[in-house]
Amino acid sequence: MNLQDILDASIGGVPVQQILIALGTAVVAAIVLRILFGWALGRVRVLARKTENDIDDLIVELLAKTRTLFIVLIVLWAAAQPLDLPETADMVLQGILVIGLHLQAGFWGMGVINYLIQRWKKEQLEDDPGMATAVGVVSFVARLGLWALLALTALGTLGIEVTPFIASLGIGGVAVALALQNVLGDLLASMSIVLDKPFVVGDFVQVGDLSGSVEYVGLKTTRVRSLSGEQLVFSNSDLLSSRIRNYGRMNERRVAFGIGVVYDTPTPVLRRIPTLIREAVESRENARFDRSHLKSFGASSIDFETVYYMEVPDYAAYMDTQQAINLELLERFGAEDIEFAFPTRTIHVVGGPPSESGPLAAD
Repeated sequence: MNLQDILDASIGGVPVQQILIALGTAVVAAIVLRILFGWALGRVRVLARKTENDIDDLIVELLAKTRTLFIVLIVLWAAAQPLDLPETADMVLQGILVIGLHLQAGFWGMGVINYLIQRWKKEQLEDDPGMATAVGVVSFVARLGLWALLALTALGTLGIEVTPFIASLGIGGVAVALALQNVLGDLLASMSIVLDKPFVVGDFVQVGDLSGSVEYVGLKTTRVRSLSGEQLVFSNSDLLSSRIRNYGRMNERRVAFGIGVVYDTPTPVLRRIPTLIREAVESRENARFDRSHLKSFGASSIDFETVYYMEVPDYAAYMDTQQAINLELLERFGAEDIEFAFPTRTIHVVGGPPSESGPLAAD
């Protein structure tokens, strides 16, 4: 069998000569298009570096994600159009083209998602580092949804009935959800934490009798660094079901403290004590006096209650201010001869001791 016999032969009713011509044309066209495409991409990339907007960067991203295999499939499909292919071969070619188109659409969609995620991350993470978790979750869900949608679309285009498949996925999804309800609960809780922001990274929070600074908000757990140095790990769902005290959102701190003086203190001096306390509080920076009153008569002291506000939330600043107030009150009360009370008990004995002739006298 010579070359002419091979060229005159046919495969599936299509002459071999026509098949070879179509393949050769497709290969040459694919090479030329790939070279032209690479040149155009390089030019667009150079131009994009000279501009400040992000749209041209998105165009470069999409062009860079265009696969050579996609170009080859398009060229092969175009070259095969003049051929009178058998029905089976035509269906196979159509199926390959559909799958290739959907894969390329997926790559382009990933480029768009990356572009949007990067813009969102750039805007959000500067103000709130805790948004990194939300960015990761949204990115994962978007990618998963994109490929799931493209897979269902491709199956429908190929003539495969997707309704029973979707129904089976629904039943399977329920089973998976029941098996992973704790994990899914923590995942949804993490999204709630990130989007609703009951606290953010860096806040000092108290959960029950545990407290510390939030270090990381993950998909399943939140990590808190306690004051004593160890790391506390909370399940996100358990964390949201607890009562959280967020000291990081404190704009000002309300402080109430009490002192007691002895009952021997004269009334005019008692009237002066709230003024002395007020002067001590108002002399401190960032402290705003609210009130000071004689509150009650205790078992061993006359009790005064004072309330003031720290205009900064810092705990160390509060302790420094309270210490300064206490020391100044010691000095002022010492100058006024005012005595602080301490727990005492006075026992009054009525009558004298029993006499020898009394009922308790010994015989």
